[in-house]
Amino acid sequence: MSIRQAMLAILEQGPMYGYQLRAEFEQRTGETWPLNIGQVYTTLTRLERDGLVEVVGHGGADETDEDAHQAGSDRQHVSYRATDAGRGEVSEWFATPVPRTQPARDELAIKLAIAVTLPGVDVGTIIQRQRSATMASLQDYTRLKRTGRAARPAEPADLAWSLVLDSLVFDAEAEVRWLDHCEARLRRAALEREVVRRDAPAATSNEGATR
Repeated sequence: MSIRQAMLAILEQGPMYGYQLRAEFEQRTGETWPLNIGQVYTTLTRLERDGLVEVVGHGGADETDEDAHQAGSDRQHVSYRATDAGRGEVSEWFATPVPRTQPARDELAIKLAIAVTLPGVDVGTIIQRQRSATMASLQDYTRLKRTGRAARPAEPADLAWSLVLDSLVFDAEAEVRWLDHCEARLRRAALEREVVRRDAPAATSNEGATR
């Protein structure tokens, strides 16, 4: 997910302080991907450097003391807005499909890939534990979809949160199916190795008798 483009898209609605921008982002995504204020200001600094946002005002009444301490006193009273170049990047972001040629690093896939290659690792137990955890998350997401603002979205932010929940549900369901597939593949591979070991002595005996 691109925090950079998401922040730019929100800033198209009007100037905001860093704290306001973080609050807007988290409201629209249901706090699924929480941001710390330092990350927000680091991104804003880079966007300003690239000419995609500009400083338009000072004041800072919306910033908290904690936010100011984390972000740095030089940024706590600064308001930003998207430039024409920034709005152009947002338009390009919305118009361009998210590429699948370089998929995001999946910690679970990496964990299982490494575990399969190491001796003494109980991959079956890893899969079982992960399936239980994913199923619990799936139940939580489903419960959220049936209650609260996601159940009957009345505002655009509510609909946005509902769509994010849909994505989380689909991802969790896909992960459970993939774990089932991994478990079946491991069982099949174990059976194939057993057949090879069982047939190996017979093959050796036949070669000796032929000689």
